[in-house]
Amino acid sequence: MKWMLQLSHWPEYKLLMRLDRPIGSYLLLWPTWWALWLLSAGQPDWYLVIIFSLGVVLMRSAGCVINDYADRNFDGHVERTRLRPLAAGRVQAAEALQLFILLLLVAASLLLWLNWQTRLLALVAVVLAIAYPFMKRVTYLPQFVLGAAYSWGIPMAAMASLSTIPGWIWALYLANLLWTVAYDTFYAMVDRDDDIRIGVKSTALLFGPYCHQAIALLQVAFLLLMAWVGTETFAGVWYYTGLVLVALSFAHQHWQASTQGRAGCFQAFLNNHYSGLLLFLAIAVDSLAR
Repeated sequence: MKWMLQLSHWPEYKLLMRLDRPIGSYLLLWPTWWALWLLSAGQPDWYLVIIFSLGVVLMRSAGCVINDYADRNFDGHVERTRLRPLAAGRVQAAEALQLFILLLLVAASLLLWLNWQTRLLALVAVVLAIAYPFMKRVTYLPQFVLGAAYSWGIPMAAMASLSTIPGWIWALYLANLLWTVAYDTFYAMVDRDDDIRIGVKSTALLFGPYCHQAIALLQVAFLLLMAWVGTETFAGVWYYTGLVLVALSFAHQHWQASTQGRAGCFQAFLNNHYSGLLLFLAIAVDSLAR
């Protein structure tokens, strides 16, 4: 394959990597930070915070690139995505693949600073990142694959911190997976009509008229699992106060989605950034208080 990346196309590459829309990086970052702070009682090794934060940005960027590559023949038929660089023909498919590989290589370089067990776990992250964009063609549950991908930084953080994975980390992993399915279902509700027309599957189509109820159940399960994680990590009152605030933010999201149509569903999705931030602040303050 001819090497085609061009510096003159950098503005398009930034759009391809969604650097102009950092919401995905935030939603990937907060759970990783939850894990790092809980694993260390609020005193994580700062080199791990830096490595995992850079890894979040690189892997999220790589995931966006491979997603647009997979959807290049669909995005042009969807109003929200028709002007993306690949769909609009401003970037060639070969460029996108090469950019994806470059991002993976840079992300892999960060693994040199981590133990070999974490490097092995990173291979799973790559498989999940590649698999997710193609799942919407074969299953109505692609959001669960996205959740698995967006949660994989949690066991990686545990392995990098402790060289083992405590049992409660898997509860945190499952909680984040369910939270991801919930907020990405809000996102999928925005494109539901277009997805029906072009034959793309999602949980929004699977849940149909019961989307709000399904999302609410996922959010309740998330809160219950996070409460259990709190008992396992000896969390204090600030942690549980944070969970109450997160629950209120979830209620606000449902109000937005039910009263403001597609725009409200999209805003509900975006507001999960603040839900994740609230929980991180609660974990950090609780750790300081103790």
